[in-house]
Amino acid sequence: MERHFDQELQALKDDLLGMGGRVEAIIVKSVEGLKRRDLRLAEEVIADDMAIDRLEIEIDERCVSLLARRQPMAVDLRFITSALKIVNDLERVGDHAVNIAGSTKRLVEWPPLKPLVDIPRMAELAAGMLRESLDAFVRGDAATARRLVRRDDEVDNLNRQVFRELVSYMIEDTTTITRAMELILVARNLERVADLATNVAEEVVFIAEARIIKHHAEERIGGDFGRS
Repeated sequence: MERHFDQELQALKDDLLGMGGRVEAIIVKSVEGLKRRDLRLAEEVIADDMAIDRLEIEIDERCVSLLARRQPMAVDLRFITSALKIVNDLERVGDHAVNIAGSTKRLVEWPPLKPLVDIPRMAELAAGMLRESLDAFVRGDAATARRLVRRDDEVDNLNRQVFRELVSYMIEDTTTITRAMELILVARNLERVADLATNVAEEVVFIAEARIIKHHAEERIGGDFGRS
């Protein structure tokens, strides 16, 4: 009986990882479509997100079934309840990719505003954080998860940098407002993806240590404020 439960938990973990891989791919594709001004890629992102939505429902149902049938305790209970939160975070990442695809569809109607440098870098960082948070989830690696939480600041800084630069474009030339606002929205969506990857990392710490770090800055950095 115990062995079968372990197999069910492993299947749940595998499904979450499969969904995570799809979500990481959809974010990369959404920004690639933006860079290439490729409507076909934008439409693929929207179609891919529908499959991700179906996966969320399937995994949710599996989690609820496990809770009802197995009545897990301790680390198994934390794992399943965290899986419910993680699958929701992954689905929301897909939604942000769709938002970026929507911006692409609108931006292709205009000439390019500027070469994209910081936005692809934000996408690279956010997708990397998502991938590493899921790897930490598989390994139960709370130390890596804590480091990932701190990396969210790098994406936040890039988001502010993009915002300042695009506001300067709008001030200097009002004809750029529509395009600049779309790019600001893209950067904001990528900043939210990094936040959601951080949520996953925080759940890894909860599973491994039974400790909630979401609202405790001293825990997020790994101890008391005075420690390195």
